[in-house]
Amino acid sequence: LLETSPGVAEVTFVEKEPAERHTIVSWEQKNSCMLPEDLKNFYLMTDGFQMTWSVKTDDTPMPLGSMVINSISKLCRLGGSSMYTLPNAPTLADLEDDTDEEGDGDKPERPHFDSRSLIFELDPCNGNGKVCLVYKHAKPVVSPDTEIWFLDRALYWHFLTKTFTAYYRLLITHLGLPQWQYAFTSYGVSPQAKQWFNMYKPITINTALLSEEADSFVNKLDPNKVFKSKNKTPVIKKKPPSQPAGSQKSHTSMTSSKTSSLAGNSSRK
Repeated sequence: LLETSPGVAEVTFVEKEPAERHTIVSWEQKNSCMLPEDLKNFYLMTDGFQMTWSVKTDDTPMPLGSMVINSISKLCRLGGSSMYTLPNAPTLADLEDDTDEEGDGDKPERPHFDSRSLIFELDPCNGNGKVCLVYKHAKPVVSPDTEIWFLDRALYWHFLTKTFTAYYRLLITHLGLPQWQYAFTSYGVSPQAKQWFNMYKPITINTALLSEEADSFVNKLDPNKVFKSKNKTPVIKKKPPSQPAGSQKSHTSMTSSKTSSLAGNSSRK
């Protein structure tokens, strides 16, 4: 499909050998949790996934799409170590606030950076964020239930899917376009990314997917106010209102008195 799309060049698929079963078992023992069955079967078919493609601009290929699923060896935990090598260095767990509201109603409970959750990086998203495999309940024992969440660059969590298989379908459907995960956030993809979406995947741009829970992230512009100076309405000059008869008489008498006084002065001179 990509190779037949206009302007697409250099579609590269990296074939990987299946992960060995003992590698998966050692990962589970090291992290004290069981991989979900669909992800385990995926690794038994291929140890990760990588596919990239470019577009031609002025006959020069420019990298655009990237679809990545980390191998089992790169399925690393987030928030487990300090960001710096200094003692008492801050960690992601320091971002936790006990006063934060948990999920209620249709909003799922967000993951935690501290020991309450286990978080593993599935996709680095070319630096635009991280797609993570999340075990939300790790105490007293790790629950086998997992979800797929997107962690943006501002360290906000956004729910994507309940299963790895559903996320893998989303990844393929969106062709690995840059920032496609932001289509499932409250603020959506950037204008530049939206142009690529309109060119290669217009059907996936659906504003109904955007949440209405965080209007603070949305910059709402009123075109009528922005371009108000462009569409000026012609100003109609109004004639001054006619004065009532009484005021006209008084004005006439004042004028005549002034004229007579001036005449008297001139006669004296």
